[in-house]
Amino acid sequence: MKYLGSCHCKAVTFAVEAPADLEVDYCNCSICSKAGFLHLIVPLSKFTLLSGKESLTTYTFNTGVAKHTYCKVCGMKPFYTPRSNPDGIDINVNCLDSKPNSVKIIEFDGQNWEQGAHKLAHKSVD
Repeated sequence: MKYLGSCHCKAVTFAVEAPADLEVDYCNCSICSKAGFLHLIVPLSKFTLLSGKESLTTYTFNTGVAKHTYCKVCGMKPFYTPRSNPDGIDINVNCLDSKPNSVKIIEFDGQNWEQGAHKLAHKSVD
């Protein structure tokens, strides 16, 4: 299924291919829990930035591998490059404008990221 998504102000729009019934991750790490991010990790080939490249800014911390991408206009984080899958992209399901049939939320212990990251590695494989 092809989903359309955007930041709050719609300066950034994107499309992503994913199943009609989604399984997403809720991470309890400091940045994800504060942002309310629901993770849908997909191969980069399933993602298309439609508009707003000039409206994006990136924040990194710790190892610098994760590229947290924000809209400079509204501050929303609709997607980013995750540390667990730097070859893929992580979509914030809360930023999808077209809705899935269902969403199953899986708890991920991001506070202990090193012990659990291997459980996410398969998600960016095409």
